[in-house]
Amino acid sequence: MSQSMMSVSSLNTKIKSLLEATFLHILVEGEVSSATYHSSGHLYFSIKDKESSIKCVMWRSAVSKMKFRIEKGMHIVVEGSVSVYTPRGEYQFQTVRIEPYGKGALALAYEQLKEKLKAKGYFDAQRKKPLPKHIQKIALVTAKESAALYDMLKIIEQRWALVEVTIVDTLVQGEQSVSQIANALRYADTLGADVVVVGRGGGSAEDLWSFNEEAVADAIFEMRTPLVSAVGHEVDVMISDFVADLRAPTPSAAMEMILPDSKEILYTLNEMNERLLYAIEQKLQHFTRDLKHIEELLLRSSPFRLLKEVESDFQRLGEEFRRVIEYKMERFFSVLPDMKKNYKQNLLFSLQQKEQHVEYLSKKFEMSDPKLQCLKGWAQISLEGKKVTLSALDVDQKFILEDESTRIEALYLKQL
Repeated sequence: MSQSMMSVSSLNTKIKSLLEATFLHILVEGEVSSATYHSSGHLYFSIKDKESSIKCVMWRSAVSKMKFRIEKGMHIVVEGSVSVYTPRGEYQFQTVRIEPYGKGALALAYEQLKEKLKAKGYFDAQRKKPLPKHIQKIALVTAKESAALYDMLKIIEQRWALVEVTIVDTLVQGEQSVSQIANALRYADTLGADVVVVGRGGGSAEDLWSFNEEAVADAIFEMRTPLVSAVGHEVDVMISDFVADLRAPTPSAAMEMILPDSKEILYTLNEMNERLLYAIEQKLQHFTRDLKHIEELLLRSSPFRLLKEVESDFQRLGEEFRRVIEYKMERFFSVLPDMKKNYKQNLLFSLQQKEQHVEYLSKKFEMSDPKLQCLKGWAQISLEGKKVTLSALDVDQKFILEDESTRIEALYLKQL
């Protein structure tokens, strides 16, 4: 044979050199047909299209930088190089970066984590803690040299400078920021603050990504102190916003939402003071009227007043009685001469009548005197104490005869 022979190893080595030199830093798109996250941290998966498939591997160092997890059926774009495993003559695609097809990796990671946390109940409204109405102490979890901190302190000074502020310094972007933010939140939860505010100013999606990490969401979910998430601008909605008890569109807005405005409170207090004074004045007027009414009732019901009224009535009646007596006396004295004259005339008339009557009785008495009625030689007949005539006597009946000096008991013997 004119052709030179080579060993299997030599062939696989030449193929390895050729493939790895030819297919270096290329992009391949396909559908994930299988995916295994190994305990070592490496990722083994396969992608396919309608006609073929290829095995892929992604080492742990690259996997740790991924923001999302790949799943079977997901359409992705992989970046990397073709490598050959010469002992078995197998080739695979060694991946250094994976992106969702037609969609950013961060957007997919955001949606995946959002769905995961929602299923765990991190976003449930019933678990959110109400913010206290009166805040005396507040903890700010942010970078101490950041514009966001400056803006929050400025609003605090303008609105409610009486609040006690504790600043918990932490990185708010970069690889180390996730663990620092989580630890800072746990520390702030031990300070006894009325509310904790975590936030930073605006930036790109990569700059704000620390607040879309599960470790930060876990720390927020575990907090006992009410927490406000104030990250980025109004259009930026973080995972921390969903887990927090209250979401503020910006750090400055967070202060405006949770702290009262001292000017408004002073205005309200002034208005309340005026209303209170008016109410007190109205109450005093009402009480004064009631007091005067009660005083009048008391005076009308007072024993002294009643005594004065009785005394007054007694004096009035005394004066009226005196006037009546004087009037009666005047009339009496005015008619007294006539009365005296009439009385004298009546008395004389009565005396004359009485004299005439006495004279009449005297004559009648004289006429009724037995001594005068019995003439000489005549006697009066009586039977059983009654005067009778002789014709009234019966034979053999006893009777009495008497004159002015003698009394005789007689018997009627017979009629002649």
